[in-house]
Amino acid sequence: MMDFNVKKLAADAGTFLSRAVQFTEEKLGQAEKTELDAHLENLLSKAECTKQWTEKIMRQTEVLLQPNPNARIEEFVYEKLDRKAPSRTNNPELLGQYMIDAGNDFGPGTAYGNALIKCGETQRRIGTADRELIQTSAINFLNPLRNFIEGDYKTIAKERKLLQNKRLDLDAAKTRLKKAKAAEARASQLNSPQPEGDNIMVNFFYMLNLLHVKWLKIWAEEVTKSEQELRITQSEFDRQAEITRLLLEGISSTHAHHLRCLNDFVEAQMTYYAQCYQYMLDLQKQLGSFPTTFLANNNQSSTITVPHVSASPSVASTSASLPSSSSSITAPGFSDLKEASGSRKARVLYDYDAANSSELSLLADEVITVYSISGMDSDWLMGERGNQKGKVPITYLELLN
Repeated sequence: MMDFNVKKLAADAGTFLSRAVQFTEEKLGQAEKTELDAHLENLLSKAECTKQWTEKIMRQTEVLLQPNPNARIEEFVYEKLDRKAPSRTNNPELLGQYMIDAGNDFGPGTAYGNALIKCGETQRRIGTADRELIQTSAINFLNPLRNFIEGDYKTIAKERKLLQNKRLDLDAAKTRLKKAKAAEARASQLNSPQPEGDNIMVNFFYMLNLLHVKWLKIWAEEVTKSEQELRITQSEFDRQAEITRLLLEGISSTHAHHLRCLNDFVEAQMTYYAQCYQYMLDLQKQLGSFPTTFLANNNQSSTITVPHVSASPSVASTSASLPSSSSSITAPGFSDLKEASGSRKARVLYDYDAANSSELSLLADEVITVYSISGMDSDWLMGERGNQKGKVPITYLELLN
């Protein structure tokens, strides 16, 4: 067993040395190199390009989903240790918790405290949506990309390296055969006619011819051995080239799979941004129902009149209910309209996108007709524009005389 291992080690060392010599001579332009066919070269180039861009896209997607590099390193370490990373509060959730705690500290019955609590709850919902986006993207997009880099491409790289070694063995065999034939040709040229003369010269040339014949036989055997080795290395190279080609042709299937994963990633992003938009729209409506001035902070019960001003919807004047510690606030004009059965013209202050089919979308500065319906929420009126009608928020309107 020891002799066998030593022989195998010596053979491997000889093969390695032969490949190294062949590779060096190719780089120096002193040896010929077997070129791969154009189709295989294109497949190799496509695979290398796919690997490079997949790595870049995967790394940048990780940065997009988790901007904190320390958190990414921690997740990488836990992944390599095959352990589950501890749950971590993300930034929107942390901000939301701070807002809720501040609102409770200031007092939920105060205007600012109530607004902070509502904002905090929205931020926490955004944080939950962000967590779902990261989880969905990791499963449907990042994992397939990582599996290609760490799985399929490693197999391709291994077979490609083996093909390179087989090519070096083939070219080394070609070089040895070429050298053996050249030596055989030189040996055959050394055969000269035996001269006539004394016995010493005759015997000398006779011995020289005997050595020459043996030399020819040795080189003939070397040529035969080199030809046989060339056939073997050519067969191994062709077989390895076919294996590598079959693997590389699977890159097209990889592209199709990554396209499906990309669609899943885009859908996850679309869901996330749609959720965030809806959350902020709902929050804007809630804040828009707050009056501009509150006396609840002083815990005083009184009725005040808030004039209408052109401001953002979040602080626009509406008829809304104060917290329990204060009485209701009435915006002039709208209360009269709700009590009357007629209609009025109103100018739209801000653009408004309808949340559902029961609402009417608005454009800033357009004039519509508004009226009240019995039982309608105090923050809304019915609006009409031509043959279109729907609910509109009071905070977006200014009644015209």
